[in-house]
Amino acid sequence: MNYQTIEQLQLHKAQLLDTVKLGSDMQMAAWQNHHDRVSVCSNHHTLSLYVEGGYESYRKTPQGWKNGGAPDRFCLMPEGQESTWDIRGDLSFVHLYYTDQHLRDVAVKIWDKEPSSIVLDEQNFTTDPQISLLYRHFLLNCDWHDHSSQLQLSSTATLLLNHLLQRYSNVQWQLPTVKGGLAPYRLKLLQQWIEQHLHLPLTIADLAQQVELSEYHFAHMFKQSTGLSPHQYVLQQRLKKAHALVLGRTADLTEIALNCGFNSASHFSTRFKQFYGYSPSQLRKGLSPSVV
Repeated sequence: MNYQTIEQLQLHKAQLLDTVKLGSDMQMAAWQNHHDRVSVCSNHHTLSLYVEGGYESYRKTPQGWKNGGAPDRFCLMPEGQESTWDIRGDLSFVHLYYTDQHLRDVAVKIWDKEPSSIVLDEQNFTTDPQISLLYRHFLLNCDWHDHSSQLQLSSTATLLLNHLLQRYSNVQWQLPTVKGGLAPYRLKLLQQWIEQHLHLPLTIADLAQQVELSEYHFAHMFKQSTGLSPHQYVLQQRLKKAHALVLGRTADLTEIALNCGFNSASHFSTRFKQFYGYSPSQLRKGLSPSVV
C-alpha cells in the first residue's frame, strides 16, 4: 500500500529521515520540519508523536488555530479527515500509518470477533504515557532496518493499535483474561523452531503461528512461561548463539552477525556489548572479564 501522507508531506518542506515497512504492511516514518504550512488528507490513519520541538506547531480547527505541540504529545488523524498545520518553529516527529483493516485484524486476534464499524477519535496535542513509552522505548530505541529489530517493531505496533481501539475508538470491549502459560511441549517445540530460524527477520505473527494462537494470547502466555517478552527472548537467543560462535573462532564477525539475524557487524557489536558488557572483538581477543 502507498501511504498518501508520505507523498503529501514530501510536497512541502518536511524531510523524510527514515521509513520502514512492517510485516503486516503498516509503515513507520521519521520526519523533521520547520517553518512550513502543510495540508494533508490521506487514505489511511496516522498516529503521530512529537519527538523534539513542536512548541510552535499550530493546527487549524473550526475555532481557529490551536497550539499545543511538545515532545511526547501525540496526534491521531483518522482516514479521510483533512488537517492543516502551520509550523512556526523546528520539530521532529514519527508517524505510524495503518488502515481500518489493520485495526480489524487486531480486534479479531484479541477478541475473536470483528466490530461492525470502527470510528477513531481525532486527537490533537494529547498526552498519553502509554503511547509515549511504546514509541520511545520500543520503536525509536532500535535500528529499524536490522532484521533483529523486526519482532520488536511488529509487536509494538500491535500494542499501539490495541491501545487505540481501547482508548480512542468506539470499540469499548473488555480485554480478555489470559491465564497460564504455554504447554511445556508446545514451548519446547517453539524454542526449537526459534533456534533454527534466528537468521530470519522474525515477527510476532511468525511465532504465534507456530503454536496456533492469536498474537495477543501468545505474547501473554509466552511471557508467563519464560518471564520474557517474545522479542526479549529471541534477542537473547541470538546473542547467546553469537557468543558461542565468537568463541569458536571459525567465522568472522560479519558472518556471525548475519547468521544470528543482525544486518550488520556494527549493530551486532552494539547489542552484544549492551548484553554482555564487552564487545565480540574483545571476547575473541580474550579481553572480556570472563576470560581475563
